[in-house]
Amino acid sequence: MRDDTRLPTSPGFWRSPLRGPWFTSVLGLVLLAGITVLFVTGLISYAAYNPDLSPVNDKTPDKGILGFYLFSWPTDPHWLYRVNQGVHVTLGVTLIPVLLAKLWSVVPQLFTLPPARSLAHALERISLLLLVGGALFEFTTGVLNVQLDYVFPGSFYPLHFYGAWVFFAAFVAHAVLKVPAAVRNLRRLRAAEPASSQEPAPAPEQELVSPRPDPATVSRRGALWFVGGGSLLLFATTAGQSFDGPLRRTALLAPHGGPDPGSGPNGFQINKTAAYAGITAPETDEDAWRLVVTGRSGTLRLSRAQLRELPLHSAALPIACVEGWSTSDQWWRGVRLRDLAALVGHDDPPDVFVESLQRRGAFRHAALRANQVADPRSLLALYVNGESLTPDHGYPARVIVPAAPGVLNTKWVARMTFGETR
Repeated sequence: MRDDTRLPTSPGFWRSPLRGPWFTSVLGLVLLAGITVLFVTGLISYAAYNPDLSPVNDKTPDKGILGFYLFSWPTDPHWLYRVNQGVHVTLGVTLIPVLLAKLWSVVPQLFTLPPARSLAHALERISLLLLVGGALFEFTTGVLNVQLDYVFPGSFYPLHFYGAWVFFAAFVAHAVLKVPAAVRNLRRLRAAEPASSQEPAPAPEQELVSPRPDPATVSRRGALWFVGGGSLLLFATTAGQSFDGPLRRTALLAPHGGPDPGSGPNGFQINKTAAYAGITAPETDEDAWRLVVTGRSGTLRLSRAQLRELPLHSAALPIACVEGWSTSDQWWRGVRLRDLAALVGHDDPPDVFVESLQRRGAFRHAALRANQVADPRSLLALYVNGESLTPDHGYPARVIVPAAPGVLNTKWVARMTFGETR
């Protein structure tokens, strides 16, 4: 089977002259840096949900020792989640051509016989299988989530979370085994490709080099430029989702990459419309809606008119979502969360459990930590950019907290229970 060139187990089956240690090493070192950033920003993004605060915030049950988030998510700088998640999503999309080129460059190793020549080789093969499978899974689920296409079984959050740990464990194991060889390859060639694409690369990974290569049509350096151009194109058609104005129109691959919805003070991105969430006009009518606030001293029921009579404060804060899109700072005005806590007997702001009029779907409830409640910029907003909220932006009232993920800025708020996170 190894000598039958019609089968992928034969070195002669793989004819491209581009494959070789130099090409693979360059791609591998780019991914080493990029995937490390992706993993770190992913963990930071998860920590932003304050996962150990309440089950309603944490969509990854039974995470065991992986649940080591021992700090309260900060409220400063107020753009922290916006930048972190923008980097995570944009970099992930940008690395897709590099990942595909890397997988293409090493695919002969998946079919090498015998399966294991030594213990070290067996570990390398296992790490490679987990690495390829994990990479395809993580990038695929990430892209589908960005596009709001939830076609995978189960919730995105646990799938992507556990998949990330499996993938990164295999990635670290593979890097430990392969990075020294990659660095040696690049040093040996002085960061330049071999003079001829037909010339065998001087490296031990000879299974990457075809014994009978086809005639070269492009140099390895040219192939890298092609991969880099693909990444640049994806960057240009994704990054604009994190900016307002003309740049947002360039984000063709992002679900919120088109022009702002509508115009005027409420003309900025949203994730869920009131109709999608099942919010009806009668239940949000000013005469019918009441905010139920519960705390140490009892329960209050406040109308929107009564909320307007309380001291109102303003804060300039963005909205940023896990899909990577965000808005610039919007000017919000409403009642401070810590003032609402004081109304029900909490002079020292505690944690709070927030419930929406939305009856179904993830994050219709959210828990906020005491430091988030205490921040003077954390509001139960009634207005944005000088006008009342529209139904799609959370009318009659919504939460807005600096540096918090968009899903924790609950819209259509119905009840707030201070001192409880359930």
